[in-house]
Amino acid sequence: MRDVALRREPVPPDGTMGGPRVGGRFGEYGGRYAPESLVEACREVDEAFREAWADPGFRDALAGLLAAHAGRPTPLTPAERLSEALGVRLYLKREDLAHTGSHKINNVLGQALLATRMGRRRLIAETGAGQHGVATATAAALLGLEATVFMGERDIERQELNVFRMRMLGAEVIPVTAGSRTLKDATSEAMRHWVGATGDSHYCIGSVIGPDPYPWMVREFQRVIGDEARGQCAAELRTGVPDHVVACVGGGSNAAGTFAGFADTPARLVGVEAEGGAGAARGRLGVLHGCRSLFLQDGDGQITEAHSIAPGLDYPGVGPEHAHLRDLGRARYVTVTDDEAISAAVRLARTEGIVPALESAHALAWVIRAADEGDLPAGSAVLMTLSGRGDKDVSTLKELL
Repeated sequence: MRDVALRREPVPPDGTMGGPRVGGRFGEYGGRYAPESLVEACREVDEAFREAWADPGFRDALAGLLAAHAGRPTPLTPAERLSEALGVRLYLKREDLAHTGSHKINNVLGQALLATRMGRRRLIAETGAGQHGVATATAAALLGLEATVFMGERDIERQELNVFRMRMLGAEVIPVTAGSRTLKDATSEAMRHWVGATGDSHYCIGSVIGPDPYPWMVREFQRVIGDEARGQCAAELRTGVPDHVVACVGGGSNAAGTFAGFADTPARLVGVEAEGGAGAARGRLGVLHGCRSLFLQDGDGQITEAHSIAPGLDYPGVGPEHAHLRDLGRARYVTVTDDEAISAAVRLARTEGIVPALESAHALAWVIRAADEGDLPAGSAVLMTLSGRGDKDVSTLKELL
């Protein structure tokens, strides 16, 4: 396995989230730590994405799909009753209202269009909470592609509804029985499978992880969240931008997309991790799944298992750009417990009539805690990305409440 250096436009030193620098890096993080058999495949994806992203025709086609099929733009919803109780002005960026129920569709439609442009006929994906798998199966059905989704056996048990949805859409769902049987292992198996299928398949990574160009490419496909929210906040807020921008972080794609719209503003960026999967808050420098970033490790440098009640957050690391933003001090990363997330999900349901995904409930739990403890000054304007809806988590909540 080797790290391949490629030329890149410089990343701004102030954390405004431009492109990665030489070697596909954000500061000391990122890179392309790929097996020899995948180096050429990554290079092809990089070249194809650069060409497509510079092509107005590709951008227009993606925008058309996002509008007609995914339902963009998603609304900005004032959480009136909860805001009154907390003493802040909380606005929810409603990715739960996007088609398939989460932000994942933004990235997948982009990668599926790219795969078609590259002449690939099949999408390979990993999934934890199931939402990325559902989005991949959806995009494949829409564009006439095949889809193979790797999912940990434990997550299959927790997310039965999403597994059914993937299969109904025509995707092959392959259970992963190795390791913790969750997202980390599903990602490993998907990458191994891609090694033997690069000729006809595109690996559709679901988060801002993996070898270059994936962290950058996925962030750019998710930037639509932040760009929309930036315009919506400008119309809604007297100051034009919120005081705080908050999103949950597993690998970190919804947060990266949201932060990209506000990184050049005075807004404070806050990424909220699961207590048991806090790569940015407590990880150490390491390499996993093709990139150098912050990962949970034992004393011997071995990757340790993450835990979260939210399947999409039990990843033992964080995307390289998040690690870089942390080092720069441009974004702050905090943690939330399972119990806090459950309580926040119930509170949002009972005050605003919205059942959030447990991943999103982590972000809300921090907002509630910070408001209660004075970490969010009274009257602060807070934008929170509600990354997904809670249908998939109802069975889990039913057992616990």
